[in-house]
Amino acid sequence: MSFTEQVKNELARIQRDDRDCRVAELLALLRMSGSFITGGHGRWGLEFSTGNSAVARRVLVYLKKDFGLMPSTMVRQGRRLRKKNVYTLVVQPSAEGLAFLNTMGLSPLAGVEDMENLKTDEEKRAYLAGAFLGGGSVSRPQSDYHLEMVTQSQKFAGEIVKAMKAFRMNAKLTDRKNDYIVYIKDGDEVSGFLQIVGAAQSYMDFEGVRVVKDMRNRVNRQVNCETANLQKTVDAAVRQSHLAQTLMDKVGESSLPPKLREACELRLAHPNASLSELAVICGITKSGLAHRFKKMEAMVAELGGVE
Repeated sequence: MSFTEQVKNELARIQRDDRDCRVAELLALLRMSGSFITGGHGRWGLEFSTGNSAVARRVLVYLKKDFGLMPSTMVRQGRRLRKKNVYTLVVQPSAEGLAFLNTMGLSPLAGVEDMENLKTDEEKRAYLAGAFLGGGSVSRPQSDYHLEMVTQSQKFAGEIVKAMKAFRMNAKLTDRKNDYIVYIKDGDEVSGFLQIVGAAQSYMDFEGVRVVKDMRNRVNRQVNCETANLQKTVDAAVRQSHLAQTLMDKVGESSLPPKLREACELRLAHPNASLSELAVICGITKSGLAHRFKKMEAMVAELGGVE
């Protein structure tokens, strides 16, 4: 089971005792995955499809419990590679169906101003949950952080963004062919969304993986940093050893200034030591010892460089 399916199954099990919250969730679900069907005498109906059986049951329960509707149901095998079942609920064009659509504020001719009717934070949470149930997906926390909701309605996508911003989420909106995508890509934002819509167990699973992932990344960064520093230390030690040996061979130990002779002898005696360790042995500062090696480098350059 994918992480998206896990989240949707958890959301589909949430008990909503407040009717307004149920209506808010149902509204987002129908806007996301519903389509209008026409009938005679100016009547409209609605068809809702989903690949998640738990979501289909939830919509069916809401329609029966809150609106007294008995939609027809159909199950067919999907055409995609995995051939998952597709569950379709149909509210036939009728006087009852038209009354339901008017009550919900659903019309092919009307605008989308859902946020004006969502009075409480709980209704907005339910609305976002419905939008995710209808057309959302989230990457598993082991990979890159990404959550998105896809709809063919630009206005509805704008309402989703407004609902998310009501909870201070930095949602982005983009388009892809005939779809509009509301998305967030930050780990904290994805985690916050799961909390807001009420997916508590999925939130805990997400955070558990995220903590391990972040810790592993920090360890890797630290190891890489230490490896790079170690390589720099080794490279510097090898270069300084060559400088010291070259000066000893070309100039002679007795001809070198005392401080440079001391630096040469120290480096050759401790070829694996870092500059900081040599400075401690020598009893001077690290910058002071580095200055001596710079003088040695200049002298070797005048003599034709390291052989």
